[in-house]
This record gives sequence, C-alpha cells and structure tokens, in this order.
Amino acid sequence: MLEIKDLHASVEDKEILKGLNLEVKAGEVHAIMGPNGAGKSTLASIVAGKEEYEVTEGSILLDGEDIEDLAAEERAHKGVFLSFQYPVEIPGVTVTNFMKTAINETRKAQGLEEMPAKDMLKKIREKSELLDIDRKFLSRSLNQGFSGGEKKRNEIFQMAMMEPKLAILDETDSGLDIDALRIVANGVNKLKSKDNAVIVITHYQRLLDYIVPDYVHVLYDGKIVKSGTKELALQLEEKGYDWIKEEINA
Repeated sequence: MLEIKDLHASVEDKEILKGLNLEVKAGEVHAIMGPNGAGKSTLASIVAGKEEYEVTEGSILLDGEDIEDLAAEERAHKGVFLSFQYPVEIPGVTVTNFMKTAINETRKAQGLEEMPAKDMLKKIREKSELLDIDRKFLSRSLNQGFSGGEKKRNEIFQMAMMEPKLAILDETDSGLDIDALRIVANGVNKLKSKDNAVIVITHYQRLLDYIVPDYVHVLYDGKIVKSGTKELALQLEEKGYDWIKEEINA
C-alpha cells in the first residue's frame, strides 16, 4: 500500500530525513518510535503532503502511484488521513457539518454525487455509536473547548467517517490520561481491517499495549535504523535510545 524509498527531505535548508525506507501493506499496523528530533512528525507531514517540507530525493508510492507531486487535499481524497498532535479549533463549525463537508468534497473529487442526507445521518449515527460518542458532542464547534481526550476522540471519529486507506496517527497519545488512551485505542482497533493500514507515531510503549503493532520501527537521525515486533518497543521502554546509538556506532 505505502512504499517509501530512499526518502530525503528538508525544511528551511535543514535536512531532516536522510534516506528513509518503509513499506506498509494493507491490513498492517506499524509503530514508529524515536527520540525528539529524529524526524517522526516530519515523516508524517511529508506523507500527508504538507508544503513546508521539501523532498530532495526518493519516492513515496501509494498503491503503486507516486504521490509526491499531489497536494495535501489530493492525497486525502486518495485515502491518506493524518491525525494531528495539536488539532485546530474551528469556532462556528460543528463536528457534524465539518464531516459532511469533508466527505462530500472527497466524493466530488472522485466524481461522485454528494451523499444523500439520510445516508449521511445514518453513517454519523453508526460511527458515533461504534466509538461511544454522545450525539450532543457532534453539535459542538470543532475542537472548541474540547479537552485533550475529546480532541483525540474527535479525530478518531473523523477517521471512522472518512474510512481512509492509510491512517497516520502522529503522537495521538500525547497528553492523554489512561481512560482517554483506552478510548482512542479502542476506536483505532475497531476501525482496523484487511483493506486499510495504520501508522502509529509515538514516544511511549504504553499506547502499544492497546494498539498492538505488527512491526515497530526506530527512527533515528532521519533513518529507520532498526525494525522488529512489539518486543522492540519494550526494549526501548527499558533501555531508552542510547543503546540504539551504541549499536549504530559499533
């Protein structure tokens, strides 16, 4: 589904990614871990199409198509979803209206008519029930006055509604208490299928107690330097990242 080859990227002439390789297949969950400044959020932003990053070498393929020249909204229409560390507040736009607009814009890009109101309401009801979301929540302004946990739950609701091929969760566990963490992880687990894939970017092993990855990758100094199973995340929790640096330099 996603294939990244020898990716080099920079921001403001500073090289962040230095030859990164990653392959994610449909039905898989990949966790990416690494110290601050390693390039984790940069990778997420580049795959999603944020313009401030410049790809200087390498390729990003989604279902075999090179998406490097596509704008962020075009990538979203093709099924790429990015959950932000710090979701934006949009006063005056309800969660429901935001989702209606997002879904219909994607349908328009795919040459489809707008989703009938009856079908939209049915989908909103089904997904909110799946994620245990109170209907009153959906009439609130997007992220305005939301707690950290509510913002993250709302992003998982957006993911459920959009049904992306590739979901990238960029430090979705940041600032969450244990109850909110469980709610978010439970939502992600319910949405996993053989036809989609999830990349979880995190500093902490605790999220991986709830979203069990097929693969764990260590991103260090702009490259993926080590890959393994969930056991690798446990090692990182126990030893930190210094031992990775020692392995590289050995």
